[in-house]
Amino acid sequence: MAPSLLYRLASILAFSAISVVAFFESDVLAKSPDASTAIATPAPNDLGEMLENLGRLYSDKSNPVMQEFWLLGRYHGQQHWSDSNTGQYEESWENRRLRMGFQGKFFNKLTLHAQMVSGTDLQPFYNGFTELWAQWSFLDALNLTIGQQKHRFTHDRNVSSRYMNYLERAMLTNMFALDYTPAVTLSGKIGSFNYYTGVFSNATGPSMGNSFTKFNSGWSYIASATWDFGKKLGADASALNLSYLHSDLDQQATNMNRFVNGLSAAFIVTDGPYSLVTEATSGLGGVRGSVHGVNFQPGVFLTDKLQLVGRYHFAVADDPGGIRAQRRYDRNVGLNNGSMYQSGYLGINYHIAKHRIKVMSGVEYSRLDNQDCWTGSVMFRFFFGPHSKGPFPMAQTLEGIW
Repeated sequence: MAPSLLYRLASILAFSAISVVAFFESDVLAKSPDASTAIATPAPNDLGEMLENLGRLYSDKSNPVMQEFWLLGRYHGQQHWSDSNTGQYEESWENRRLRMGFQGKFFNKLTLHAQMVSGTDLQPFYNGFTELWAQWSFLDALNLTIGQQKHRFTHDRNVSSRYMNYLERAMLTNMFALDYTPAVTLSGKIGSFNYYTGVFSNATGPSMGNSFTKFNSGWSYIASATWDFGKKLGADASALNLSYLHSDLDQQATNMNRFVNGLSAAFIVTDGPYSLVTEATSGLGGVRGSVHGVNFQPGVFLTDKLQLVGRYHFAVADDPGGIRAQRRYDRNVGLNNGSMYQSGYLGINYHIAKHRIKVMSGVEYSRLDNQDCWTGSVMFRFFFGPHSKGPFPMAQTLEGIW
């Protein structure tokens, strides 16, 4: 491992040490004679509560015309360093995501959402709309959404980047090339059962005119069902999500153009400060064959602000070269295609104001066939606007019980 990467990893460990100091100086431990009790019953996150409605400009449920209006946005900045047996790569500070927009609710039925996106490192500053949709809620059990919106295939993909605990989503999730495109979706909740389904264009890009008018790139279909078990299984919260994807796999497609079919099953459980996501995913009928993988994501809040997270990801392809390594990290140091992939991630996240303001650090080891890569990262995450409250609202679950 190169000395420069060792220096960078030392920086990450220094950040982690600072977080650990914050842990020992926290009110949770200082006010409790029993450390184990303190971890299980953390003090309220005051700043997180104060900023719970950050971005909300108006709220009046009694108003028959407009009930809510929000400004929304997110900024994600990060720096990472990668080293492999085939090369090294150092990324200066990267402006990973910048999005801004608004969301309003009208007539107790209509939600309008618009969100522009900038390119990486703000080049260009305006790079089209990542989301531009209207939703009409006939009932809690029937919501119709039309416009540019997110694909919600796999639990890993469905979790907004605002609530992610890691540098990046799992490799196999990203292999599906899921993005925001024009779609018509139906979603709803019936008791403890949530459903989500829709038809999506396989074309995406910064030009909204092209996205909404050019339909020669094929279509995709997604169906998802979630059962919320609540406390029935003995934990504070648990849920099972099943999802299915079918794509035309058109050669002109810029989105969802890797596999003809996709299947995923995820079980999510939280109990006290502990959480575990277990997900199995398969991409079937790809240009280079099928790929199957599993993804384990354990986590524990050491205090109400300090979280230790891990992830193990394993994937295997039917054909040689069927796996494509992570574009932003592994590929920068020479990992490209292979047939077997493994990665392990360990990180510490400090939630300054729950998920609205947090700093994160992590180290990941990945191996593709006989090539391996170490990636270290430090990250800053900030967002304002309404919380995610879609048909599969994992934001609340991932925050734990606080």
